[in-house]
Amino acid sequence: MSRLELYVNDDIMLKVIGDNEIEPIFSTIDNEREYLGEWLPFIKYTQQESDTEEFIHSTESAELKDLTFAIYYHKNFVGIIGLKDPDYDNKKVEIGYWLSEKYQRKGIMTSSAKRLILYAMDELQMNRIQIKAATGNIRSQKIAERLGFTYEGTERDGELHAHGFVDLKQYSLLKKDIIK
Repeated sequence: MSRLELYVNDDIMLKVIGDNEIEPIFSTIDNEREYLGEWLPFIKYTQQESDTEEFIHSTESAELKDLTFAIYYHKNFVGIIGLKDPDYDNKKVEIGYWLSEKYQRKGIMTSSAKRLILYAMDELQMNRIQIKAATGNIRSQKIAERLGFTYEGTERDGELHAHGFVDLKQYSLLKKDIIK
């Protein structure tokens, strides 16, 4: 069975994660544990390749659940982006993402998120896309702002990290906000 692929541009491709991504995902996490662990609570629980394998298999078995893509830049794995906690009744979903430190500031995540937003709205018929970012995670907030998301407020103690609870800024983009 072929996996869904989304063409972003000549440099970037999104591909639904599968067994081919176990090693590159785990390797990236393991090599960038301190960097990624600052804002991603699951990093401390990802201690061996089998943890990544278990995560990938959980995404494959979840019907109408999260849709997780590997980001490939010049055919190299560089990060993850996905649709989290879809609510098909109310036509809304959250985008979550992370990117290897050495691939930051190249527009990869902004371009990938834009492509995934269009997929969610056009193919999945979503009306509302949400992004949540820790109040200290300025880079993630900037992605939401560059994409035209509206800041709605702060969810106090919204996520438990290794260093305690963090507040989350919540952003949204509605289908009617997009000018094609």
